[in-house]
Amino acid sequence: MSAVPVTAPEPIPSTAVLQALPQPIIVCAEDRQIVFVNYAAEAFFGASLSMLTRQKLDDLIAFGSPIISLVETVALRRAPMTEYRVRVGSSRFGDERIADVFASPLSDSDGRIALLMQERTMADKIDRQMVSRGAARSVTGLAAMLAHEIKNPLSGIRGAAQLLEQTVDSDEIPLARLIREETDRIVHLIDRVEVFGDERPMEREPINIHVVLDRVKLLARNGVAQGIAFSEEYDPSLPPVYGNRDQLIQVFLNLVKNASEALERTQKPEIKISTAFRPGIRISVTGVSERISLPLEIVIEDNGPGVPPDIMPFLFDPFVTTKMHGSGLGLPLVAKIVGDHGGVIDCESRSGRTKFRILLPIASGAFQMPFEEEVAK
Repeated sequence: MSAVPVTAPEPIPSTAVLQALPQPIIVCAEDRQIVFVNYAAEAFFGASLSMLTRQKLDDLIAFGSPIISLVETVALRRAPMTEYRVRVGSSRFGDERIADVFASPLSDSDGRIALLMQERTMADKIDRQMVSRGAARSVTGLAAMLAHEIKNPLSGIRGAAQLLEQTVDSDEIPLARLIREETDRIVHLIDRVEVFGDERPMEREPINIHVVLDRVKLLARNGVAQGIAFSEEYDPSLPPVYGNRDQLIQVFLNLVKNASEALERTQKPEIKISTAFRPGIRISVTGVSERISLPLEIVIEDNGPGVPPDIMPFLFDPFVTTKMHGSGLGLPLVAKIVGDHGGVIDCESRSGRTKFRILLPIASGAFQMPFEEEVAK
């Protein structure tokens, strides 16, 4: 019985492997002339292979970028190197992007250098969301302590101040009133912090997010955002989100309120609300055994002065605020509610444009059951 010959698989061309990678890859010659880019790089820079290969790396990357010096060093040392969290600026897109850049010589004989870029946007977004949830848990413990240890004595102080207003001389009444008003202010602050300690199960149902956003826009136009132009860019085909309607209204109304306050000194103030379906992001969230996707994207954008860079890393931390009379609890509460819905919130800001982006899961898997039953009825 003769053995059946085993046919070896055909070798895969190296370009096919590079084209299959989701990270942008650029190969440039010794003079930094671009000789190859993969599909991901074409999408990253918004240009075709034929257009990019007519440029040098110096023409594509913004002047003074550390990527140029990275390529020069790799070419000199003939050894791979990595730069983390590099700001990638280009004439092909308006905003700078943060990426880890890996550079390596293709061989010891020629001067070609390969660059691989790993954009940090989504990784940083999820990292910041995890930090925000940790901060919210810290405030939860603080809220419980404040409620039990401070509110009771404050009630006694307020009652005593009211009695003093009725018994002291007329010139001392303002002091007694000051004690009462400041006590009320502290109690109001504690009530706001106490919201973080609410761990009761959330009532949820499948919700059309556009109904929520239209409600928020109506409230804002007749309240905190009077005189501000609104624009919408909705994807009408979005599936429902499984959430709490009132809490989602609170989230987006808070973001619109913040945007309105940031636009007080802006000429032609505008708030843009957009929605889109962005598949491909999957994370693990509390209360759900399997990893879930976050394809629903809602963006609140304004054309205000932007968030100060020194505040950005701590934007969702409690008691961090740039407002003179702000408590710094609005955005941490937003982060907590979004986290309770299994979502992610992120902010991108520069002068003239600030974007708060929220990614939420759809009503899928175990979450689909109530919606399917409702449809069946």
